[in-house]
Amino acid sequence: MTRVTLEGKPAAGPLGYQSWALFEWARNPYVILVTIYIFAPYFSTTVVGDPVRGQALLGYANSFSGALIAIMAPFLGAIADKQGRRKPWIGGFIAIMVPAIWLLWFAMPGGVGLGITATLALIVVIAVTFEFTAVFHNAMLPAIAPADRIGMISGLALAYGNCAGLLLMLFVLYAFALPGDSSWSFIPSAPLFGLDQAASEPDRIVAPLTALWLLAFSLPLLAFTPDTPDSGLPVRLAIARGLAEVRATIGQLRHYGNVALYLLARMIFNDGMVGVLIFGGVYAAGTFGWGTTTLLIFGIVTSFSAAIGAVLGGRLDDRLGSRRTVLIAVGGTASLLAVAVTIQPDSILFVPYTSEATLWALPWFNTLPELLYFANTQLFAMFITVAFASARTMMARIAPPSMMAQFFGLYALSGTATAFLAPLLVGIFTSAFESQRAGYASLIILLAIGFVLMLFVREERAVAATR
Repeated sequence: MTRVTLEGKPAAGPLGYQSWALFEWARNPYVILVTIYIFAPYFSTTVVGDPVRGQALLGYANSFSGALIAIMAPFLGAIADKQGRRKPWIGGFIAIMVPAIWLLWFAMPGGVGLGITATLALIVVIAVTFEFTAVFHNAMLPAIAPADRIGMISGLALAYGNCAGLLLMLFVLYAFALPGDSSWSFIPSAPLFGLDQAASEPDRIVAPLTALWLLAFSLPLLAFTPDTPDSGLPVRLAIARGLAEVRATIGQLRHYGNVALYLLARMIFNDGMVGVLIFGGVYAAGTFGWGTTTLLIFGIVTSFSAAIGAVLGGRLDDRLGSRRTVLIAVGGTASLLAVAVTIQPDSILFVPYTSEATLWALPWFNTLPELLYFANTQLFAMFITVAFASARTMMARIAPPSMMAQFFGLYALSGTATAFLAPLLVGIFTSAFESQRAGYASLIILLAIGFVLMLFVREERAVAATR
């Protein structure tokens, strides 16, 4: 029996949709190692030399890239819809990302080498092109996934991405972070490849490592996942029709009021969750003084928790429905963030904590505040991954089948239109209060607004409007 997509067309075989899911395996290590756990904290604390200023600079850089994404993404998506094919766009953005990520290796301690401004510029370029690959990657899902397995495939992709990050972090921990800092016999006595810890090379190596990983593991998608057929439209005509399609769809959003409300809610809570991911490691490094090894262990366990969340989220979605699952995930994330910002080296839930006793002999997470923050983050990872997977499935459940690709384009827009808001909010609150805690806590505002809006969304399929 031939499986069909939500659009009623023949679905891709296992090789096709597994290769689609594997693209997250290629992309996500950059987010995990560079954006969250290793390079961003290193940039903030060592390149800039001031965790508060570093977090603010990263906030402003990410807000600028978010603004560029919001302006450009819907038009690129509409043009690609009219041309048909998605993979050439993905391949082109990968060709930009790989060398840009590699160049982060030259961001040296104290702002020498590449320099702070140039590093921030590269971060913007990578963030924009990275999100554009997501636009076209997500747009492929409804056309290749069997209708009865779309939720599973969506969650599988996120699980692949987190497992890839976990695998690379284990390698970095073994090969670069622990050597010279551990007496264990199975750990090399010095970092592999002659990396110099004094020059922070174990922190910087994650850039070229993730660049090569992205290049290698993007190939299955480009080779084996079926692409939408080429429409044969000339580029100029595709641009004109694509722009007209964007205007027409936006003009009819009143007819799709429930879907529009969902896109608005998702736009806001997704921005808050992405902010939690971006600044979680930066906040921990500045608050607890965690170094590379500690952050790697933190990231490894957290990625494993996120992979578990991706699998469990699919099952929860099947039992409770997408809307309820999203509400649980968003509400849980907001509550956990409220707890996280109350934990400091000298306080727990704002109650002073003065004990200097360590919990065990290992040098990582050996104080009660650190251990509580660590445990809280594991739940964070599960809730956020559940939200990401179920949000994508929710779109598949409520969009008109005949307009699925078009509405997934708007879904992609809803994930980027305010991508500048969370980093900007963090940057403003961090600078205004001169506090990482205040900056990180500001993300609760976005999560709360998104949760309230989701209460008014109905899980029912829209009917296509007649034009």
